[in-house]
Amino acid sequence: MTDIRKYYEERGQGHVFAHYHHLTDHQKKELEGQAAQIDLDEISALVSTLIRASGTAHSSLTGELAPADYIPMPGHCETADPGLWKEATKRGEAALRTGRVAAFTVAGGQGTRLGFDGPKGTYGVTPVLKKSLFQVFAEKILAATRIYGRPVPWYIMTSILNHEDTVAFFESNDFFGLSRDRVHFFTQGLMPAVDADGKILMADRDQIALSPDGHGGALRALVRSGSIRQMEADGIDTISYFQVDNPLVRCIDPTFIGFHLMNQSDLSSKMVPKAYPEEKVGVFCQQDGKALVVEYSDLPESLSTERDEAGELRFRSGSIAIHVFNRELVSRLGSGNEEGAGLPFHLAHKKVPFIDEAGVRHEPGSPNGYKFEMFVFDALPFARNPVIIETAREDDFSPVKNAEGIDSAQTCRDDQLRQFVRWARAAGIEIQSDESGLPPFAFEISPLFADTAARFRHAWDALPHKPQLTEGLVLV
Repeated sequence: MTDIRKYYEERGQGHVFAHYHHLTDHQKKELEGQAAQIDLDEISALVSTLIRASGTAHSSLTGELAPADYIPMPGHCETADPGLWKEATKRGEAALRTGRVAAFTVAGGQGTRLGFDGPKGTYGVTPVLKKSLFQVFAEKILAATRIYGRPVPWYIMTSILNHEDTVAFFESNDFFGLSRDRVHFFTQGLMPAVDADGKILMADRDQIALSPDGHGGALRALVRSGSIRQMEADGIDTISYFQVDNPLVRCIDPTFIGFHLMNQSDLSSKMVPKAYPEEKVGVFCQQDGKALVVEYSDLPESLSTERDEAGELRFRSGSIAIHVFNRELVSRLGSGNEEGAGLPFHLAHKKVPFIDEAGVRHEPGSPNGYKFEMFVFDALPFARNPVIIETAREDDFSPVKNAEGIDSAQTCRDDQLRQFVRWARAAGIEIQSDESGLPPFAFEISPLFADTAARFRHAWDALPHKPQLTEGLVLV
């Protein structure tokens, strides 16, 4: 018996190798490799604390919740300080000019919900050329590299489902103009699904039922992949985090980076005021003197609907998954080598197809298995000097999550067009639109032409021959 099989037998998980003697040598090696990646002590502790205790590692809102403090945008609040925002921009630009910043995209998902067969990052989202999400981000990063004179390394976390296809997509597109040695791919960690008794479920005779460990697993993956060591060697201490489904994001935002550095923060976040009480975004709160994000489903209705004297939602700071991390915080939380230093796991009760010890496959009609996942915003309570700044939804947040309706490719393309119209009008260009700001035709502005209203005006004024904004125009 191999050491790994003996280890599993001793820990009450010997059924994982129930069909071992019927496997080919290749299948045996694959199964042993999967098993070796699983920390059975961790699984045992999670089963005890989450399943048997019928809770979650972060479910108890034991203290009194208060709205989190945030830095308001000029023009959005009378107390906002435009001078402070200008100073933050200068600090962030200085960091970019000295090469201290890396971009980090969480991109482990497939485009299944969009009716798309492929990695979500390869899905086309722009109004005219239907550029992929990855290309949009690549052009924003390339634009920052040109503006600030230093390359911005890009770290992309994939999954076992899409890693090879993602890398092949970049290779076939020549990395969209970025230097190949500045784009780093690595895969997300996996956790086994278990039944109500804590027994690991098997997807097949030679396959453990594994699933990604959540976007919070990104921090462990950065450490385990060696990416954090690479950042340290390259002088990177500031990590701009964003998810793959939001092409409107200012993924390299000097003002945001500047606020992070000015406050010597471990973790900074962007918020948008919630559009309505039921909006499905987490909410930045304070509890026992620490900042945290409470999932919309966990925030009591009495708080989610509460309003202040001005009639605004009191708990209005919506989390949109845009953060800046200090490298050292990622290293500490991702290593988990200090007592209480790792992110907590949450429990998800799901339908998990499995085979039993007789080799019979089961397709459950109701939830039968438990998956463990981490949330990246759970890093907030561990952070020194956390900073939350307000951002404009129309300039930073239009996710592509659904095939149609809200947060779909169509709503995102419309939001991009509205942004282009605002930029054009700010540059003195007359352009028609409906009441929502949507023009009667589609055109497109590449981030390589401009990535803000101010840069659009500068680039437009520099054109010797100004084109008419018409259907299908693309400014590059």
